[in-house]
Formats: sequence, structure tokens, C-alpha cells
Amino acid sequence: MTSKNTAQISTRLLLALWDLGGTQQEVKKGQLTKRIVSKSQKVADYQGSFEELQNQGAIAISKKGYSLTSPKGLEVLGKGLRSGEFKFEGTIVGTWAANALVKWISQIDVAVVSADVPVNGKSAIASYDEFKSVALEVYDKLNYEYNFNNLVPIYRIRRGIGDRVSRTEFNDWLLETQADDILQLQGGSVEDSAPDKIEDSVATELDGLRCYATRLKP
Repeated sequence: MTSKNTAQISTRLLLALWDLGGTQQEVKKGQLTKRIVSKSQKVADYQGSFEELQNQGAIAISKKGYSLTSPKGLEVLGKGLRSGEFKFEGTIVGTWAANALVKWISQIDVAVVSADVPVNGKSAIASYDEFKSVALEVYDKLNYEYNFNNLVPIYRIRRGIGDRVSRTEFNDWLLETQADDILQLQGGSVEDSAPDKIEDSVATELDGLRCYATRLKP
């Protein structure tokens, strides 16, 4: 197999893993292979790509499934899709692939924002003060680039920060920014009421679902 074909297989693999929610949860092995392995192929054809991507730090492999790392996996996927060599073989492209590409195009800036925003490195966020700084930087970038008019969707902030904080830490620290009158969290719903976007918002027993953030302090 040529390096060109290997690169295409790796990009297709990463795209499928991303589309299946691999940045948020582990994707079962059977679920991924069912999507990427065509009738004329075997799972063994992808073994080299799995190993190479794992060595690059783009994916994590367990006994049960695969995860797409952030930001490394997203960076490798973005680079592969932008490559002039990437293309789908044959005359028919699977619906999942077409839909995944459309979703990637619509979310690309958010998906790789952790690689674009000049935050203090890409290590795990260890304190509230560091989270506050990173969250506000991501907020400002999204607000400027997408003209949110100071009403930035919380799910975009969460995805922009990525795996640098756990879901619980994100929730707790974001609520703390509200207590400190830095951000005001507001209700409503996301633009298309997508379940994954609602899940990536913040909910409390007292205030209910909060989907948007407004910056109170400059």
C-alpha cells in the first residue's frame, strides 16, 4: 500500500471517529469498523493506520474501542482533509462521509480552536484562574469571528477548550465565573435544538438549562 493510500485511509478513519463523537467518548471498535471498512476491504487493511495514528498521539486505543485525542487528533484530521491528495475512492461516497464533511466545515474553527487560540500551552488546565483566562480567550475569539453579539453558545466554549478540563470542572468553573460576575449564563436553547449541543451546555438544579454566555467584565 502506498503512503498516499495510507494517508487517505488514516484521514477517513479519523473523520469517521470524529463524526461518531470520538472526542467526547470512546467509540466501540465494531461501530467504527462497520463504518469505514467496505465490502472489498478487511479490518486488517486498517491495522497499520491505527498503529501509526496511535504512535502520533492522534487516537487512543483500548480493548473496547477508540478515542480521538484533542487537540492532536483534530490537528491531524484537519491537515489530512486539507491535503491536496485526499479524496474518496470509487464513484459512490457514503452518506455518512458527506454529512461528516459538511459538519466538519461548519464546525472547523471551533473544532481546532484549541490549536489556534494562543493560550498558555496545551496542557491540562489545573486551576480556576487558568480556566477563567482560557475560557475568556475562547469566548472573545468565537464572539469576534462568528458575530455572536456577546451571546456565545456555551457548547462552543466547551468544545473550544476541549479535553483540557473534565466536563465536571468545566461546569463548576463556568458557574464560578458567573458567581464572580465575569460571565452571565443565560437560558434558551441552541439554534437547532441538537441533543449533543444541549448536552454540552450547562444545567443546574436551581437555574435549569443555560445555553449562552455573556461577558460582563472587559
